Amino acid sequence: MSIKNVEIQTIGLHIGTPDHSKINPISRTYNKAGVFTCPGISIFGDAIAGQKATVTIYPPHIDSKQSNLFSLYVNGDSAFIGDVAVNGNQSITKDLKVTGTTYSTFRGSINVQGWKGFDIKHPTKENHRLRYICLEGPEGGVYHRGRLKGTNRIDLPEYWKNLVHEDSITVQLQPIGHDQNIFVKEFDNEKIIIEANTLHVDCFYHVYGERKDGERLIPEYEGNSPEDYPGKNDQYSIAGYHYDRRTL
Repeated sequence: MSIKNVEIQTIGLHIGTPDHSKINPISRTYNKAGVFTCPGISIFGDAIAGQKATVTIYPPHIDSKQSNLFSLYVNGDSAFIGDVAVNGNQSITKDLKVTGTTYSTFRGSINVQGWKGFDIKHPTKENHRLRYICLEGPEGGVYHRGRLKGTNRIDLPEYWKNLVHEDSITVQLQPIGHDQNIFVKEFDNEKIIIEANTLHVDCFYHVYGERKDGERLIPEYEGNSPEDYPGKNDQYSIAGYHYDRRTL
């Protein structure tokens, strides 16, 4: 059956089966918002003069008893094949998964955090976490600093033994008050032992090391965007580009 050029004007439209007005104890009240049900429908054609698309849905009429509701409400999964244009604010209450490239045009700042850092499960303490604020450099570097006074031993944080490559450790010492001929005698990723020509050691110290809980950073690489990075890109959060690390 083919029906063409039919105009229907009604405050309620029902297409398909079952007809709820005949199976419910009380007939469904059709208001100006209308009821449109069908097990399946395909719509083809061109937009007529003044319309935005092949199918145009406007807000409920101002006189409708449901003028405060959505223009379109879909309860279930939906699939859009092709480009989708959205003009308006979006509210997403669950996860958003993007498998392609995301492009953004925006006003303001994409990265509003003042400090970049990492927050991970504590390497040695149960039910603890460890948060460090990162230095910027060509490695996944961490540091420990302070003042050494009256002893020749610098104790590193207990978790460094599981966090830092021992062979990456470097130490800087700055005597306070007078020359003490201070030098590093031995070190590992738990302690630094120094030696001096005085019994009263007093100095500032900086100890640097490289993290070993991930692959080593490749500072320079060939490419035109961060997507060309040859290492594990999901290990990093690049300010202004992506924040992809979710399993911490």
